Amino acid sequence: MSRLKELYFSKIQLDLKTQFSLKNKSMGPKVLKVVLSMGLGLDGNDSKIVKSCIEDLGQISGQKPVITKFKKSIANFKTRKGTNAGLKVTLRNEKMYEFIDRLVNIALPRIKDFRGLSAKGFDKFGNYTFGIKEHIIFPEVNFDKVDKIRGMDISIVTSSSSKEHTLALLEKFNFPFIKKKTN
Repeated sequence: MSRLKELYFSKIQLDLKTQFSLKNKSMGPKVLKVVLSMGLGLDGNDSKIVKSCIEDLGQISGQKPVITKFKKSIANFKTRKGTNAGLKVTLRNEKMYEFIDRLVNIALPRIKDFRGLSAKGFDKFGNYTFGIKEHIIFPEVNFDKVDKIRGMDISIVTSSSSKEHTLALLEKFNFPFIKKKTN
């Protein structure tokens, strides 16, 4: 069992139960899945670039990404139906907890001029999404072999239906949120 999963089931569940005065610890919020996505843009037509992006995202996540396609052609965005739009990976269970642990403790502190994550990335369903401008912050990616630095989006899907419960859960996981200044 991964370190973060063990911490969640032994300590964090009980803390959230008492914090929100829930009837049992299973009613508290839990992370269901983590979705990593990387847009390719105009580089989606070049097979060498797509292959290197698949390699990088595969090393970051620990499993092979899926190539997403455009559903319709839009002239203003220079997209054709059926061409490559991007890559995505869905992580669950052990790999999900290990990824969150690496993200919080290794990758996010490596971001240049990092001040914290914004608390505005929550949707009305209690999920949290944020973007990273450089995929090379992960130690698995070999910096010398990267042809172009790419951004990626990370979505954390939870069982909670409120922003407050999800924020409390992610703070227990040591996510570095920007604190509001009180005067």
